[in-house]
Amino acid sequence: MATRHTLIETELGEITLVADEGRLAGLYFRHHWYKPPQERLGAYVEPDTDPLFTATATELEDYLAGRRTSFDVPIAAAGDEFQKRVWALLEEIPYGRTTTYGALAEKLGDRSLAQQVGRAVGHNPLSVIVPCHRVVGRDGKLTGYAGGLRRKKLLLDLEEPSQAKAERLF
Repeated sequence: MATRHTLIETELGEITLVADEGRLAGLYFRHHWYKPPQERLGAYVEPDTDPLFTATATELEDYLAGRRTSFDVPIAAAGDEFQKRVWALLEEIPYGRTTTYGALAEKLGDRSLAQQVGRAVGHNPLSVIVPCHRVVGRDGKLTGYAGGLRRKKLLLDLEEPSQAKAERLF
């Protein structure tokens, strides 16, 4: 059970899932900014023949339908130590909440790291599962998302608390 990949269709469009042994190592959209080269994805397998891919597809479907707020599939994101520290902070952002690149940099002990944090967030190989979509610009504006701003907005709208939705004027 070495590195392998599959394709699934979701409300967010086609997604490539990559697994390394028994852990999910990547979730990439069709036009993802930092998708690895094809040769690093491993062999293609049908999604319903692999228990990890089946579980991931089910959890994504439940999340997108509003029946799930977090993910349980085992993950293994490959990155340098700084990236892994940033990605660990992403996992701490609660469902329905957002934070900024600067706030994450402050948690790392140095607000001047905001741009480096942004690069690490952008290179998160587990979009949605590790919720990089919950990071916004300092003024609350939507900023870059490796899967595109349309998807980022859809994910944030999905997670928006019902009270906030009810209070919106538009």
